[in-house]
Amino acid sequence: MDLGGWLRRLGLEQYEAAFRENEIDDTVLPNLTAEDLKDLGVGIVGHRRKLLDAIAALRAAAGAPVPLSDASSATCKAAKDTAERRQVTVMFSDLVGSTSLSARMDPEDLREIISAYQTCIADTVRRFGGFVAKYMGDGVLIYFGYPQAHEDDAERAVRAGLDAIGAIGELKFSVPLQTRIGIATGLVVVGDLIGTGSAQEQAIVGETPNLAARLQNVAKPNAVVIAESTRRLLGSLFDLADLGLQDLKGIDAPARAWAVLQVSSVESRFEALHGSGLTELVGRREELDLLLRRWRRAASGEGQVVLLAGEPGIGKSRLIAALQERLQIELHTSLRYFCSPQRVDSAFYPIITQLERAAGFLREDTPEAQLEKLAALLVQASPPQEDQALLAELLSIPFKGRFLPLQLTPRGKKEKTFEALLRQLHGLAQQRPVLMLFEDVHWIDPSSRELLDLVLERVQHLPVLLVITFRPEFERIWAGQTHFTMLSLSRLDRREGAALVQQLVGAGTLTSDVVSEIVERTDGVPLFLEELTKVVLEADDRGARTALAHVSRTALAIPATLHASLMARLDRLGSPAREVAQVGAAIGREFSYELLRAVAQRNSAELDDALDQLVSAELIFRRGMPPDAEYSFKHALVQDAAYGTLLRGGRHKLHAAIGKALELLLPERASIEPELLAHHFAEAGQADTAISYWLKAGRRAAERSADQEAVRHLRRGLEMLTTLPHSTQKDQQELEFQLALGTPLAAQHGYGNPLVGAARDRAIALCEKLGDTENLLPSLYGQYAYCIASGRIPKALEYSQRCQSLAAHTGDRVARLIAHRAMGASLLEIGEFEAAKAQLEQILAIDRVEMDQALSVLYLADPHSSGLAYLALSLWALGYPDQAVAARQKAFEHAISANHANTSGIVGIYAGAQLSVLLGKMADVNNYVENLSAQLGSRVPLWAISCGQILSGWAIGCAEQLEGGIALMKQGIHAAEQQVRFHSPHYHSLLAVLQARAGDMQGSLSTIKKATELIAETGEYLWQADVLRIEGELQLLFGASMEAEASLVQALELARKQRARSFELRVAMSMARLWRDRGKGNEGRELLAPIYDWFNEGFDTRDLKEAKALLEELT
Repeated sequence: MDLGGWLRRLGLEQYEAAFRENEIDDTVLPNLTAEDLKDLGVGIVGHRRKLLDAIAALRAAAGAPVPLSDASSATCKAAKDTAERRQVTVMFSDLVGSTSLSARMDPEDLREIISAYQTCIADTVRRFGGFVAKYMGDGVLIYFGYPQAHEDDAERAVRAGLDAIGAIGELKFSVPLQTRIGIATGLVVVGDLIGTGSAQEQAIVGETPNLAARLQNVAKPNAVVIAESTRRLLGSLFDLADLGLQDLKGIDAPARAWAVLQVSSVESRFEALHGSGLTELVGRREELDLLLRRWRRAASGEGQVVLLAGEPGIGKSRLIAALQERLQIELHTSLRYFCSPQRVDSAFYPIITQLERAAGFLREDTPEAQLEKLAALLVQASPPQEDQALLAELLSIPFKGRFLPLQLTPRGKKEKTFEALLRQLHGLAQQRPVLMLFEDVHWIDPSSRELLDLVLERVQHLPVLLVITFRPEFERIWAGQTHFTMLSLSRLDRREGAALVQQLVGAGTLTSDVVSEIVERTDGVPLFLEELTKVVLEADDRGARTALAHVSRTALAIPATLHASLMARLDRLGSPAREVAQVGAAIGREFSYELLRAVAQRNSAELDDALDQLVSAELIFRRGMPPDAEYSFKHALVQDAAYGTLLRGGRHKLHAAIGKALELLLPERASIEPELLAHHFAEAGQADTAISYWLKAGRRAAERSADQEAVRHLRRGLEMLTTLPHSTQKDQQELEFQLALGTPLAAQHGYGNPLVGAARDRAIALCEKLGDTENLLPSLYGQYAYCIASGRIPKALEYSQRCQSLAAHTGDRVARLIAHRAMGASLLEIGEFEAAKAQLEQILAIDRVEMDQALSVLYLADPHSSGLAYLALSLWALGYPDQAVAARQKAFEHAISANHANTSGIVGIYAGAQLSVLLGKMADVNNYVENLSAQLGSRVPLWAISCGQILSGWAIGCAEQLEGGIALMKQGIHAAEQQVRFHSPHYHSLLAVLQARAGDMQGSLSTIKKATELIAETGEYLWQADVLRIEGELQLLFGASMEAEASLVQALELARKQRARSFELRVAMSMARLWRDRGKGNEGRELLAPIYDWFNEGFDTRDLKEAKALLEELT
């Protein structure tokens, strides 16, 4: 044992020298006491407590029955509770007319009748595996499914009831005897031993026994009445009469009841496959041939994708195994990825586990050893060194000093990781064909789904066969491509089913009748066939095998009857094996021997014996040998069946023990997979601990740009927070969640989404309640950003003012920087250009330091770069086009050093493309949009894509490609409405101009009206003068000269009020042209000349060139 490493994982490496000086090794360590630790110099109580807990965990891992900690001394024995959750079919039988018999007969004679009646019922039900739970006067309570489960308990109960009626009728007494029987099926808690002596019974809790008793009252003499829950498990095995809804005492809602008439002669229906000739993989020859054909095509360089769908247990994994077996003799590379139901929110889980398996990582490997193994794995594909660093980080392997630090944003790192993994696939495929298997993608995490989508695009031109398996309910968008094949697995027909049974029997023998019963009962589901056959083969005596004469002929329902079949096998293995299976099921689909031993609290011999039984029964698979063995349940349904028997209290205790064991034995999992510990502590009902891990999980996912996973983790934590009592600590925790939630929500849904606003608003309220000024600024700024993006400009100004007040109060440099940025942009939006310029120029007076790079994440963009972008727009509006271009240049310089996607989007769109539109430099517009796409790739923010489409559409339309330009602008405007409403009036006014040029005058007027409405709705007065000018020019085209002049006069007054010289120049040109056409050219010149003469820069811009030409014309 690495003593130093053990102490370092506990954060107590300072005691290593003392431990070594006193010759503490792995044989002594587990026996150390608190007094020993004091003698070793561990004087701090907290350190001593931490060491004692860790030592207790070591003792538990060694097989000694020692608790994981003082706080959980009995928690790990949950699986040994007597009571269990079970699916049980309950029968209640009552002697008809017992009251009148008691009035007419001698008590001793009546006693003989009741005794004979009870004995007859008991003997009958026992033949069908029923358990007599209680004699209740002249009634009998019977369980089917407890304490011994059978795969067909519902049918056994009904058959037993029908046989009991016949048997009671054969009893020879002076009066004929009759009985009524009620049967119901459902989940119950059963097994608590209550009472003493003759009154002792196995208690059952739940609605099911009461329902069975009430249905017995509905039955006529010598009749069996069943509940709907039982009928669903019987199919058409019996002829039934619908008794309709019954109002039953003690049952909340009317219950449907059915009278059993007789055993039906109808056979089960099968979905037949028309396969010819059976191979080792029974009934799947055609499917396997198809896969092999796709492999041949892929191996020749024409990549293929097979989408393999099928219900649970239908044989997807078995078909994959057969394909692998057939390809063993061919030179190829096999890559296999498994998704997990407990890892649907763990980013890259199947990718990480595949890499760890392929590299051959061991628990005791040091980071250096892991890096060497990873390098050896990757060298096959000859990747660049950056790929090794990226994948080392993906696997959470420290690599400081070995590789250069990754200077990437979370999203950039994620994209680079995608590229590295794709290069790995490409490199392997260049050497030999690749068989890539992605299994159970109905449990795939969003990040792995993104990667899989990229792989689907790439494989077409690689020698790769990608097979993806999933359940039918999985929603997929993959279809319609030539290299895709959809393959759905159906059930086996009778011949195929019988062949599978014989294959499982091997050298043993089963009669043809028994085989036929198995095939009929399982209705062609391979897993069901396997499980039921094993139940028969595991029977120890002929009587158990011949009991199949009474088994169900219906197709098994999922999960009820399969659960019963699996529980039958677990029960037959005995209590220890079943209890170990329950503990394993609580851990997860896969579990290690080390963790199981710590939680199960059994000695090694008992644990090994139980695991051997489970492995021999093929309920679980083992990889490696104890104590390094890893186990997995054969099927998710096997895990569900074992876990489903645990009571809530038992589940809580087990999950608490698992979480504690993970913390003590595997502390690295807490940092790598905090969502796993969050899950276990949440299931344990330990809300405080679970909440802490959900927050860590959310932050970790957000850092890796796994935005969907981050939102899910954080919302889980917030949901758990609502269960805690009100306190200051709770408010502080919620604030941390709300602050963490805003950024991934914005990335997922857009900055203007109401969900983002709600998170920011709540964060502000919590900051104010707690008096937390440190977090108030990012909360206020976040809400400002939401308001400005969603078109709530007056509210954005309010939050900007609050940022400014806070900055003035604190005097903090960052607060001043952020406040000037927010205030300047808000003033720009309301058309107060000089005030906006003054605020934004203050940013230039605050020196940029290296630590400002971190502000991009917290405040959505680099304040210097984005502030300069808005300053460029302000300068243009005020009549300083050359200064605007200079500000743009500085903005781009800062954005490059910031290396932040949203910052690059703001600068590229507003300072780049939009300013080029205002300057009339149409050729530059598309350049800026294309450069942004080339720079960021898939990291371009969605809002920037939409705005880029709008501005590119305008440039295209101005190049006389009106139809294409209009279509692109409409597409961008529609998309932007879902993300940001920033500058929407301006975009609508530009669209109106193109529509007018294309001759769509009605569409043009409708669009300019929308622009006017948006200004009134959002308060974005920045563009109002220009919108009024364009509205006037459109009215003039319609011949509405007076209305046009009125609009232009209003636009001119507004531009002068805003001191917006560039807008004033544009309006003056429009009015001068109007007056010229009316023969008032001198008045037009008198209006335009002084405005033009005011300008002292920008004479190469379109507006000033046009103004000069117009003045010369008017001379």
